[in-house]
Amino acid sequence: MDRPIYLDYNATTPLASEVIDDMIPFMKEHFGNPSSSHYYGYEPRKAIEKARQRVARLINCEPGEIIFTSGATESNNHALRGIAESCREKGNHIITTAIEHPAIIEPCLYLMNKGFEITFLPVDHYGRVDLDRLEKEIRPETILISVMHANNEVGTVQPLSSIKSIIGERDIVFHTDAAQSAGKIKTDVKELGVDLLSLAGHKLYAPKGIGALYVREGVKLPRFIHGAGQEKGLRAGTENVIEIIGLGKACELAADNFGDNFENMKKTRDLLAEKLMEAFPEAKINGHPLEILPNTLSISFPGTEANQILGKLDSVAASGGAACHSGEVKVSHVLDAMGIPMDYAKGTLRFSTGRFTTTEQILQASEDIIEAVKSIAD
Repeated sequence: MDRPIYLDYNATTPLASEVIDDMIPFMKEHFGNPSSSHYYGYEPRKAIEKARQRVARLINCEPGEIIFTSGATESNNHALRGIAESCREKGNHIITTAIEHPAIIEPCLYLMNKGFEITFLPVDHYGRVDLDRLEKEIRPETILISVMHANNEVGTVQPLSSIKSIIGERDIVFHTDAAQSAGKIKTDVKELGVDLLSLAGHKLYAPKGIGALYVREGVKLPRFIHGAGQEKGLRAGTENVIEIIGLGKACELAADNFGDNFENMKKTRDLLAEKLMEAFPEAKINGHPLEILPNTLSISFPGTEANQILGKLDSVAASGGAACHSGEVKVSHVLDAMGIPMDYAKGTLRFSTGRFTTTEQILQASEDIIEAVKSIAD
């Protein structure tokens, strides 16, 4: 049978062919250790610095402010645990949100066990942080605020520049998890006002297992991995040359083709939403109506269960906002925090389009989704 239509780009992306092409020479002739001073180390070392420049260009920072990591989860851990360690004498309070990815929530829970106080800010029914509430939660002992740029489930974009205005001149480090936003919407560290920013390669057509952490000049982080002096001494270990090059190329592609990619993602996402809402006017689209990723459609079908729909939907690859375990439906923490009614939340699916999604795929997928939902609802 034909492979399912892929509408799960927020989970991971396929590698761009241009990314693969850039990586191949470093799987063959340029195999040297970039720390080596001889001929074989020269090309890998030069390629790493070129990749660093490409990543920096995408988010508008200096190349020296980019640290390569194994992905956004490591970047988030380094940011949160690093600031907690380096700023502990100043205070022990961290502010984040109730809808963060587990790569933020779990490090926060770890830090709670180490004596830190964590405030998980609530969100409104669109998934946006209440700025007045955030300002009221800031204390003299607050050392870090971490708010994701865009939510992975519903796509809502947070007002980071407004949060930076609230922080003002306070001695508080500002971090964002930009795994879902980079390459989809403008992600400029200077405009956003962040001190630390996490990236994931596999969300923007680079390999899995590579990411980056932006560390604004002047922000002090302790070593995350001890050993030799790679990555400014912050992350020891021989560099993952092949995947670093892939990430760099992916960031270059994202910057060069930003407008076209944005329009295609939004066009195909909007078409899918239109078709599904025509068929099911009682359905509910989750997330902010305007401040939202161009590719993300979280839609709830009342009277259904997500896992049942997905079970009928062999022809489309998507994600559910709820799962059934031992006969009990468990709704995602994001939908729960947004206050989505249970009858809607348990029937929530997330579809996410990408640079390779076509109108023809959307037309076929919408027919198949409608058929699957009707078979459950009936």
